[in-house]
Amino acid sequence: MDGTGNPRWRGDVAVSGDHIAAVGFLRTAQARETLDVSGLVVAPGFIDMLGQSETNVLIDNRAVSKITQGITTEVTGEGGSVAPLTDTLVALDSEFMKKYHLSEDWRDLDGYFAHLTRTGSAINIATFVGATQVRAAVVGFQNRRATAAELAHMTALVDTMMQQGALGVSTALLYAPAIYAPTEELVALAKAARRRGGIYASHIRNEAAHEDVALDEAFRIGREANIPVEIWHLKVSGKPRWGRMPHILAKIDSARAAGLDVTADQYSYIAAATSLDASIPQWAHSGGMDSLIVRLKDPPTRVRIHQEMLRPALGDESTYENAGGADGILIAGPFQDSLHYLDGRRLSEIARARHADPIETLFDIVIADHTRTGAIYFTMSEPDVQEAMKTWWVAVDCDAGGVAPDGPFGKDGTHPRAYGSFARILGHYVRELKLLPLEFAVRKMTSLAAQRVGLKDRGLVRPGMYADITVFDPATVADRATFERPHQPSVGFAYVLVNGQVVVDHGTVTAARPGRGLRGPGFIPPERRGR
Repeated sequence: MDGTGNPRWRGDVAVSGDHIAAVGFLRTAQARETLDVSGLVVAPGFIDMLGQSETNVLIDNRAVSKITQGITTEVTGEGGSVAPLTDTLVALDSEFMKKYHLSEDWRDLDGYFAHLTRTGSAINIATFVGATQVRAAVVGFQNRRATAAELAHMTALVDTMMQQGALGVSTALLYAPAIYAPTEELVALAKAARRRGGIYASHIRNEAAHEDVALDEAFRIGREANIPVEIWHLKVSGKPRWGRMPHILAKIDSARAAGLDVTADQYSYIAAATSLDASIPQWAHSGGMDSLIVRLKDPPTRVRIHQEMLRPALGDESTYENAGGADGILIAGPFQDSLHYLDGRRLSEIARARHADPIETLFDIVIADHTRTGAIYFTMSEPDVQEAMKTWWVAVDCDAGGVAPDGPFGKDGTHPRAYGSFARILGHYVRELKLLPLEFAVRKMTSLAAQRVGLKDRGLVRPGMYADITVFDPATVADRATFERPHQPSVGFAYVLVNGQVVVDHGTVTAARPGRGLRGPGFIPPERRGR
């Protein structure tokens, strides 16, 4: 299955160095090593359209949860990104970096990719430059508009990151400080990315009651910046909105019919995952983590926040309300070791054990963990997930970092999508439910994603392409991770090759670390910049 979506066919693939040398009937070819893949599917390496491994791979370069489900390339940079960095932003990361013994010794993408080359990786990493990142670097975390000079600085940073290999500019508009950016600011940053051939990718401003308005904003940015648009982790959040996915898909199709280049991606689960403090109203995050904690410790302000979580302000999205309250929120990944006993427990269960109100319990956990607690929110319906999955322009993502059961993140909670998003589609939705043909699913995981982000030499099994190859058994491929026990790798993958080297051999992770930093279409080698 070559990634085009065309019917499967039987043949051979020859790999020379890091490239595919030939595809066809090669029975007379001479090879140093031959892999017998009879009865298995040979596909391009899967491309995770939104991952979170940019620092994870510097801490544990195996990326076990990714390669054991066939992923060879990850696209990252959801609003926040590895660059640009300032000394102030590095200081804010210091607690995380100390815990995992990592030094942020870079300040731009060139520096990050150099660090990645030194430490090695089992997967390729490609990244957007985040609008959140440049706003934090220039404006800070305050709820205000950028000045004209600040906006000029931000667009210059986007241009620089594009020259250093960013795929485009991204936003995560549910979170501070991105939520404080007006649309006009985002258009200006998107124009800077487009001048270097990039695209605009977005966690849109609202995925619940005001999703139509949020999509309209994304469409406006696409039109005014004349830039392709990718809607990250497409969903419909909150039980009162369940069943609206056909409407959302039709809305995007209408924009496409009107000439806008817009596509989307999704993960294959009914639960989202983000920080626990994402439940708290947007205005309370102004000024950053310390300011939020001060507000939560101030009794009158705490009462106001509590009330607004139950009755969100017009236009705001409440992840607490989307999950149906505390019963729909699962703690997944407290930062402090002393809070690990909360991992895998529902917020409602924790509140009952404490004889406390659930929202007050949420506040106490956020304060105790200094806003770093992760959480899983059960916000979506299965029919909506399936409607998006059947759509030909919706690619696949994990929206999670690469982890391993025996690695430094193995004791932390995570979402099962970290291990199973791609395998779940192949096993559950393709084989068991027959929701979509296997060739169709493989295309969504490979060439669709590669084309979208401008990785022209990946995503297909074709001579001249890089030898990122995934070999799996369609009869046994399956996800094993659950919400209760997420650290379980997927099964059914015989071989995974990255840049021509085997990183998975019959389920076993090898010692090879051939992954690379992949540059976007605007990349200019350092020696040619400024000419």
